[in-house]
Amino acid sequence: QVQLAESGGGLVQAGGSLKLSCAASGRSFSTYAISWFRQAPGKERQFVARISWYGGTTSYEDSVKGRFTISRDNAKNTVYLQMNNLKPEDTAVYHCAAPREPFNMRAGEEGMEFWGKGTLVTVSS
Repeated sequence: QVQLAESGGGLVQAGGSLKLSCAASGRSFSTYAISWFRQAPGKERQFVARISWYGGTTSYEDSVKGRFTISRDNAKNTVYLQMNNLKPEDTAVYHCAAPREPFNMRAGEEGMEFWGKGTLVTVSS
């Protein structure tokens, strides 16, 4: 069982930066790949980034490549999402999520079992 809680959202001007955190509880955190998803008003939830349980493998949605960086600190049970050069279209509620099974880097949104409540990021133009 993994419980997740996001923080770090806020209001920022276009071109600015924010760093989101996803704090996890549970002894098995270091065995789970963690993903970030986002949902903008009136739009479907979208994959943003994913990191493997050991941190050595990452993947990104095309529109955030080169601007966002996902990382993790297993000693602190935390995953981070550093977001630079933010754009108004990045405005959304950002959620972190973990799949049903540990050691699973391939699960898509439908395979996510554990979700945080989200943190709101608003980018003004």
